[in-house]
Amino acid sequence: MKRLPWITALLLMSASTAALAAPDSCERVKSDIQQKIVNNGVPESGFTLNIVPNDQADQAGTQVVGHCANDTFKILYTRTGSGAAAEPQ
Repeated sequence: MKRLPWITALLLMSASTAALAAPDSCERVKSDIQQKIVNNGVPESGFTLNIVPNDQADQAGTQVVGHCANDTFKILYTRTGSGAAAEPQ
């Protein structure tokens, strides 16, 4: 019975490690999607990709192009037109 607390602690540590790894997996998925878009002829300055929680994925002017972290985050594509940043006036 003395092993039970140690086993429980190890299980909790492995679960928290998986949760901490989620942002890294999202960055890899985002990078892969970005490379595919660029390979299709879209300049990097012509779009942005953002990683957002599922409850924030419904944004005007965006399109969901991927998901990650066991489908808890969405990757949103936003077209920026010519890619040039607007100059403040």
